Amino acid sequence: MGRIKLETYIAAPLERCFDLARNVDLHVATAATTGEEIVPDSSGRVPRGLLQLGETVTFRGRHFGITQQVTARITKLDRPHSFRDSQVAGIFARFDHDHIFETQDGGTVMTDVFDFECPLGPFGRIADPIVARHLSNFIRERNLILKEVAESEKFKIYLSETT
Repeated sequence: MGRIKLETYIAAPLERCFDLARNVDLHVATAATTGEEIVPDSSGRVPRGLLQLGETVTFRGRHFGITQQVTARITKLDRPHSFRDSQVAGIFARFDHDHIFETQDGGTVMTDVFDFECPLGPFGRIADPIVARHLSNFIRERNLILKEVAESEKFKIYLSETT
């Protein structure tokens, strides 16, 4: 089993950071390097905006040169402190991604804890360090863009006044 833990300081309010992190549209914008897109669900609906507890979303993108698809569900949500998305279908044997938000020094520390299991049991464990390095870079890049959006007026593109 692999585990990634990353912390990102963002000079923006806790609630803003929390809501930006669960915004589907911003997720796609921050994952441009993998060509990530949202896949419509079985009814043809494409999730937009803020994911809520119990909602699922399917993303398709290129990782390791292969187009892959992952469906995740929001399995825990404690606004504005934490939420978890867990794979319900996809390439991994399992993954849980915890997003934790704490106020610190007038801003927010966003912590990502990503626990995963590669497929193929013992053979998959051999790939854990390679996958962990790739995922760390991917999440770090995404977090830098989220930070830039949260610390500027760009956040208004993704969050309404009522959020």
